[in-house]
Amino acid sequence: MDNSILKVENLSHRYSLQWAIRKISFEITQNGIYGLLGSNGAGKSTMMNIMCGVLSQTEGNVYIQGVDIREDPVEAKKHLGFLPQVPPLHPELTVEEYLQYCADLRYIPDSEVKKAVGEVMERCGIGHFRKRLIRNLSGGYQQRVGIAQAIIHNPSFVVLDEPTNGLDPNQILEIRHLIKEIANERTVILSTHILSEVQATCDYIRMIEQGNLVFSGSIDEFDHYITPNSLVVLLKNGPTLDELLQLPGVLGGEMLRENSYRLRYSGVEEVTRCLVEMSVAKGWDLMEIYPEKSSLNTIFAELSKNN
Repeated sequence: MDNSILKVENLSHRYSLQWAIRKISFEITQNGIYGLLGSNGAGKSTMMNIMCGVLSQTEGNVYIQGVDIREDPVEAKKHLGFLPQVPPLHPELTVEEYLQYCADLRYIPDSEVKKAVGEVMERCGIGHFRKRLIRNLSGGYQQRVGIAQAIIHNPSFVVLDEPTNGLDPNQILEIRHLIKEIANERTVILSTHILSEVQATCDYIRMIEQGNLVFSGSIDEFDHYITPNSLVVLLKNGPTLDELLQLPGVLGGEMLRENSYRLRYSGVEEVTRCLVEMSVAKGWDLMEIYPEKSSLNTIFAELSKNN
């Protein structure tokens, strides 16, 4: 018996002559928050639209709780909740009216609509705005309403496309907390191009670059690729770059601007100690030094080499 929550098999999609995603396969069998990470244009939105039945793929299959979403979309979508990057809100409706409308769309029986709407408003912290027009809500609360419509029918699988996009820092923290609460009872796929969002929220990672799956694993396994791997150094009376490249433990580097350098190293303690000692001995006047974590592009490049 197939116990997978989501199964993606050899998924490919082409727009005209250009492949957006190519032969992607993975399976999700346990609850948690799965980050779908990729740069803008990597193929994330195409993946999500296919998984949610918005777009019909060129090749391959997607199964939600064992149901082929292309062959039986109505049955598959009973298990699925989706928040697109632009929430599908009706600003002229109140929060309560909109969620009642969403409950009808999800075939929730009339006798159960009031209870479902009340429960989802409570879960998403929007009950006190039930009579307010959606257009008069802040961006953060509009996003909460968008999440509410995605889970009103109590699906086992929820897909959120860039759910914190455009929010201020406080709103981002609130939405992260809500997503974690939702994931206690179901599987959540969270799409983002922001590395810190994945680190703060996700348990597992699926990474796409140029339409290809380049990483599939836990956040702990992924952390290997985002450890500091370079130092940024500011020296008031700096030497030439060639002199810095001769220091023990320095593997390479570049000048960022006058007197500022990025140095790649084999051992951070050795390089840091040497820089401090040489700065004192040669009067380089060390002003600033700090580790620099891998950029998203660097991680993509490293992972692509391994695939």
